[in-house]
Amino acid sequence: MATNYAQAVRRGAQSAGRLLRQLGVKDQIEQSGGAINVFSAISNLDVPLLFRPLDGLLGAFLNFPTRGILVTTQRPLSIQRFTAAHELGHCMLEHQPSLDDENILRRMTMNEQPGQDLQEVEADGFATAFLMPKWLIANHMKRQNITVPHLRRPNVIYQLSLRLGVSYEAFCWTLVRYRMIDPKQVRELLSMQRRALKEALLDGHRPTNYRGDVWLLTERDAGTRIDGSRNDLFILKLTEHSNGGYLWNIDELRDSGFAIVRDEVLEIETESVGDPGVRRVTAQPPEDYRGRLVLDEARPWDLAQALTRLELELDFTGPEEEGLSRVERRERLMMEAA
Repeated sequence: MATNYAQAVRRGAQSAGRLLRQLGVKDQIEQSGGAINVFSAISNLDVPLLFRPLDGLLGAFLNFPTRGILVTTQRPLSIQRFTAAHELGHCMLEHQPSLDDENILRRMTMNEQPGQDLQEVEADGFATAFLMPKWLIANHMKRQNITVPHLRRPNVIYQLSLRLGVSYEAFCWTLVRYRMIDPKQVRELLSMQRRALKEALLDGHRPTNYRGDVWLLTERDAGTRIDGSRNDLFILKLTEHSNGGYLWNIDELRDSGFAIVRDEVLEIETESVGDPGVRRVTAQPPEDYRGRLVLDEARPWDLAQALTRLELELDFTGPEEEGLSRVERRERLMMEAA
């Protein structure tokens, strides 16, 4: 056990780094993109994980008679993921049993406080380093062509946090830890209401509620994995070469069960004639959608010859419901089928 705050953060982060290397997570992410699947990691380690509607708790770690993890069903997927990573940190660091409430979230400021429980600091350090290692942030920034100065923009932070599978606030404070932004910038970023970010993206469309997230997906997301929740919406913003007769086949989206909320071609002011335009499609996934989405940019009279193909692996079945995690249920079904 660490004896001071800095040592506790370092010990938790080092443990997370070792586990990520042990599980080969970096190679997996480089192939498939997306976020680190903490539920899959817990399953691979044979640590029992159950989701329950916990009263007043986000999660718990137990080590008697055997080690196990509990996570609430009453919070969004990003909070479930952070809580699970926190409890996994307790497990990997061989901590005493822990019942964890909203203080997990309040400690996201990552500042030393008098009388802090260093066991909890270690688990927080583990969770942050496990879900948001610096190499993963760099990976997503490179894919999206984002540089450090862009991190001052709330919409950029929001979209990066979605791809990392973490909350907006947790991502902001992690960037402070990595010295990519300063605390003053965080306060400015946190002053922006998440609903306002969603409303700006939806540009006049009003969903039933704003509990879900709004993903802005472009060609830069091709080949990657998107893990979201049932209430999420997404916006496809794609270059379209209509000057050559090529159009994105949105019927492929409808055929997969998606509801098209809006479909428009944006006018781009340019001095050149014949430049490609931008197709902007807002869509609602069908309930509990999970699968591969394939969209082609092709001439309507020759759909077999695509100029561009966009493939995305989508999972909009979160957050986790009561019982075993989705990944463990699927693994058990595959074993039974075999």
